[in-house]
Amino acid sequence: MYYQEYFKNVNDTLEAVLEQETGKIQQAGAILAEVLKGDGLLYVFGCGHSHMLAEELFYRAGGLAAVYPIFETSAMLHEGAAKSSQIERMSGYAPLVMERYPISEKDCLLIASTSGINPFGMEVAEYAADRGARVMGISSFAYLEKPSRRADGKHLPDVCHLCIDNHVPVGDATIQVREDGTKAGPVSTIATLAIANSIVLTACELLKEQGVEPQVFRSGNCPGTDEYNARMLERYMPRIRHL
Repeated sequence: MYYQEYFKNVNDTLEAVLEQETGKIQQAGAILAEVLKGDGLLYVFGCGHSHMLAEELFYRAGGLAAVYPIFETSAMLHEGAAKSSQIERMSGYAPLVMERYPISEKDCLLIASTSGINPFGMEVAEYAADRGARVMGISSFAYLEKPSRRADGKHLPDVCHLCIDNHVPVGDATIQVREDGTKAGPVSTIATLAIANSIVLTACELLKEQGVEPQVFRSGNCPGTDEYNARMLERYMPRIRHL
């Protein structure tokens, strides 16, 4: 059955990440822990479906309070899916977006692009790096053999201080459902979010080892958590406008 094959593909992808990317995940977690210990923020960005990375990490049960999502609606799907793809391929637009975010050398950026070939995401990464922030990426290294849409031929790993391979195949989808070879069953979101949460957990573990309590939201749907979360909001709301 297709869905059984899909579950196997998901498991195989996650196993590849666990076996081959553990070192980089630990490095990324150490960067994030250092930023959090210095009262910095984790900025998060992705275009199209990679935008879900920001949704996953921001203001959620079990999520860090010090997360600043870069919500650029033109690069999301709800204001025009085809348009978002065109925006992602544009060069020169990212600085207009990023100048509204006070990212600095105290902070770090986590950016996801499975293909890693489009200018917008790479220019976001470069903007952050130019302001001293440490830039971590999540991308599929399978695309490094594919042409970039940037004039200089760079891919996302080329403009990040650290980039983690999500081991997603070119095309993302994994199950052939048409005679012409068309596939369904993408795995990039699951792999990318698993990596992101692994980075967060690594940072939390390192902070605990240093005697620092991680600032993490609790579920608002459990009794007695409103007061706890209110303290988090009081601390970070003045610094993160989307709160």
